[in-house]
Amino acid sequence: MQKITFHKFNLGDVDDIEVYAAYPINEWLTKTDKGEWIAEHCNDLTWHSLPNDNYGWTISIRGSLTDQHATEYYLRFQE
Repeated sequence: MQKITFHKFNLGDVDDIEVYAAYPINEWLTKTDKGEWIAEHCNDLTWHSLPNDNYGWTISIRGSLTDQHATEYYLRFQE
Protein backbone atom coordinates (compact mmCIF):
# COMPACT_ATOMS: atom_id res chain seq x y z
CA MET A 1 0.00 0.00 0.00
CA GLN A 2 1.14 3.50 -0.81
CA LYS A 3 -0.15 6.71 0.79
CA ILE A 4 -0.49 9.38 -1.91
CA THR A 5 -1.54 13.03 -2.03
CA PHE A 6 -3.89 13.11 -5.02
CA HIS A 7 -4.97 16.74 -5.14
CA LYS A 8 -4.32 20.10 -3.44
CA PHE A 9 -6.10 23.41 -3.62
CA ASN A 10 -6.22 26.67 -1.67
CA LEU A 11 -9.09 28.26 0.22
CA GLY A 12 -9.21 31.79 1.52
CA ASP A 13 -9.58 32.70 5.16
CA VAL A 14 -13.02 31.23 5.87
CA ASP A 15 -14.99 30.69 9.07
CA ASP A 16 -16.03 27.08 8.42
CA ILE A 17 -13.42 25.13 6.49
CA GLU A 18 -15.56 22.00 6.20
CA VAL A 19 -18.42 23.86 4.53
CA TYR A 20 -16.22 25.77 2.08
CA ALA A 21 -14.01 22.77 1.23
CA ALA A 22 -16.92 20.37 0.60
CA TYR A 23 -17.99 21.80 -2.76
CA PRO A 24 -14.57 21.82 -4.52
CA ILE A 25 -13.78 18.36 -3.12
CA ASN A 26 -17.09 16.99 -4.42
CA GLU A 27 -16.60 18.67 -7.81
CA TRP A 28 -13.13 17.16 -8.12
CA LEU A 29 -14.33 13.66 -7.11
CA THR A 30 -17.38 13.59 -9.36
CA LYS A 31 -16.48 15.70 -12.40
CA THR A 32 -12.87 14.89 -13.23
CA ASP A 33 -11.43 11.69 -14.65
CA LYS A 34 -8.75 11.63 -11.97
CA GLY A 35 -11.21 12.16 -9.12
CA GLU A 36 -13.62 9.52 -10.39
CA TRP A 37 -10.81 7.00 -10.77
CA ILE A 38 -9.54 7.74 -7.25
CA ALA A 39 -13.04 7.46 -5.75
CA GLU A 40 -13.38 4.03 -7.34
CA HIS A 41 -9.98 2.64 -6.30
CA CYS A 42 -9.21 4.26 -2.93
CA ASN A 43 -11.02 3.03 0.19
CA ASP A 44 -9.54 5.41 2.79
CA LEU A 45 -9.78 8.80 1.09
CA THR A 46 -9.35 11.72 3.51
CA TRP A 47 -8.76 15.44 3.31
CA HIS A 48 -6.60 17.61 5.51
CA SER A 49 -6.38 21.36 5.98
CA LEU A 50 -3.21 23.27 6.77
CA PRO A 51 -2.81 27.03 7.17
CA ASN A 52 -0.84 28.64 4.35
CA ASP A 53 1.22 31.83 4.07
CA ASN A 54 -1.62 33.80 2.45
CA TYR A 55 -3.89 33.76 5.53
CA GLY A 56 -5.92 30.92 4.10
CA TRP A 57 -5.89 27.16 3.93
CA THR A 58 -4.30 24.50 1.75
CA ILE A 59 -6.56 21.47 1.36
CA SER A 60 -4.91 18.12 0.55
CA ILE A 61 -6.81 15.01 -0.54
CA ARG A 62 -4.94 11.84 0.41
CA GLY A 63 -5.47 8.11 0.43
CA SER A 64 -3.88 4.70 0.02
CA LEU A 65 -3.66 2.56 -3.08
CA THR A 66 -2.39 -0.95 -3.57
CA ASP A 67 0.97 -1.15 -5.32
CA GLN A 68 -0.75 -2.24 -8.54
CA HIS A 69 -3.26 0.63 -8.43
CA ALA A 70 -0.52 3.09 -7.47
CA THR A 71 1.46 2.11 -10.57
CA GLU A 72 -1.64 2.58 -12.72
CA TYR A 73 -2.33 5.94 -11.05
CA TYR A 74 1.19 7.23 -11.76
CA LEU A 75 1.02 6.05 -15.36
CA ARG A 76 -2.40 7.63 -15.94
CA PHE A 77 -2.26 10.90 -14.08
CA GLN A 78 1.24 12.09 -13.25
CA GLU A 79 2.93 14.58 -15.55
